[in-house]
Amino acid sequence: MPIAKLPRPARLRVRSYATTSSSRPPLSGLSATAKAKAEKLSQEWKGTSATGENTKNFIGGQFVESKADKWIDVVDPATQTLLTRVPETTSSEFEQAVSAASQAYKTWSRTSVLTRQRFVMDLQYQLRQNGDAIASSIVLEQGKTYPDAQGDLLRGLQVVETACGIPTALLGQTIEVSKDMDTSTRRLPLGVCASIAPFNFPAMIPLWTIPMALATGNTLILKPSERDPGAAMIIAELCQRAGLPEGVLNVVHGTVPTVNAICDHPAIKAISFVGGDRAGKHIYERGRATGKRVQANLGAKNHAVLMPDANKNHALNSIIGAAFGAAGQRCMAISVAVLVGPTHAWIPELVERAKKLKVNQGFEQGADLGPVISQAAKQRITSLIASAEEEGGIIALDGRGYQVPEYPDGNWVGPTVIEATTTMRCYREEIFGPVLIVLKADTLDDALAIINENRYGNGTAIFTQSGATARKFEREVEVGQVGINVPIPVPLPMFSWSGNKASFLGDVPFYGRHGIDFYTQNKTTTALWKAEDAIGNKASVDMPTHH
Repeated sequence: MPIAKLPRPARLRVRSYATTSSSRPPLSGLSATAKAKAEKLSQEWKGTSATGENTKNFIGGQFVESKADKWIDVVDPATQTLLTRVPETTSSEFEQAVSAASQAYKTWSRTSVLTRQRFVMDLQYQLRQNGDAIASSIVLEQGKTYPDAQGDLLRGLQVVETACGIPTALLGQTIEVSKDMDTSTRRLPLGVCASIAPFNFPAMIPLWTIPMALATGNTLILKPSERDPGAAMIIAELCQRAGLPEGVLNVVHGTVPTVNAICDHPAIKAISFVGGDRAGKHIYERGRATGKRVQANLGAKNHAVLMPDANKNHALNSIIGAAFGAAGQRCMAISVAVLVGPTHAWIPELVERAKKLKVNQGFEQGADLGPVISQAAKQRITSLIASAEEEGGIIALDGRGYQVPEYPDGNWVGPTVIEATTTMRCYREEIFGPVLIVLKADTLDDALAIINENRYGNGTAIFTQSGATARKFEREVEVGQVGINVPIPVPLPMFSWSGNKASFLGDVPFYGRHGIDFYTQNKTTTALWKAEDAIGNKASVDMPTHH
């Protein structure tokens, strides 16, 4: 079973970290590569900036300067350099976006499914042609490495490609229920929908919703994260280039006021949300109170179980990649490793491999992970690491105080490995950083008990070479997405997202077949066209029995 209190080894020696109290002027702290990327983004795209200008609203097919009196600075997390300012979209601007979406719905919903398919196919082409711009924006605003930012786009692009099959996905059903009487069911759009995206996947999450909502005939209001809206603004412009009519997609910005406006507006029929527990519960409850459909993906604590018969090299590499990739800022990151039996002895090697990861700015060659999103996030992560130490855990690898000499102002947290117990705060709370909690279990049943007692149910994995062990784990684990020798078992978009327990609120999940269900409603029609009515001249007054 999990360890209790253990003696502490000496902490890994690291240099101190200096913070800045304000952002640096535009372009001033960027490397030559980052500066060139920032200038190119600002020159080539209408709605976003990486050189200090304002991010715009996208309303009725136009990129519009906001009249907001509140603005949010977006800074490069590696240098604190100001990239852009994001508006708190005003209430009148929000109403304009809803009005544009409502007007566009009248014609877009009646557009043929082949026209909507053509748009999705053209969007797929535009995304592939402009992948460098989207990935570069993600590196600058979010802090991911460039290859990881490309992966962010690719996973969203796969949803776009799957949505190209929308004619087949929307096929209805018809049956002759009685002589000359047919009953048919078809899928129709809901109306104006909304999508609220998180900071950690600036391209992928908008692309979970844009193709699904629009291909099914809805119009959409997108609110990207106020921390990194650039990718969403580029995608909006690419939708324009792909031929999307004005008003079908609108982009607004902001924090709680904009979110509440989405939840409260009677014209909005459905909300898709990905993010943290607090915001997700608020959006779900407030949106449902006004009769909206809501799908909300929340927090996670994803466990990976290492069995003694696992392929050790594959298992350790997989867990390290899944724990520390994207600086641990993934809702499907492996944040807990459960070591069963003699695999306890693998901890030193796991630590040594994690030490070799290179933390650096995302455009730098060889960078394995970048900074965390903000100084506040860094402080929260380091406080959770400290809490483990205070509660008797072992900090086997300590990423606090990590410093990258070329980027002294970055939000750096190095890979961290903590031997802990299930009672500790670092285990009970979602850390959302490059921190791996290690628990020990004597048997597979003990490992299953640990996972099933956790309130979250997003993802889990087991590493084993035994089919029987894998089968037992898959059948008994109470988690919605299971990997067998696969560390991040996110379903490809021909399937649907299936996180459960406290990781999901709603009845219908994201993308795939369920994504079609979320964005459509059924209409059933029963029609009678009797051939004999063309010549008959006497009405029937008997109870119809459809025989």
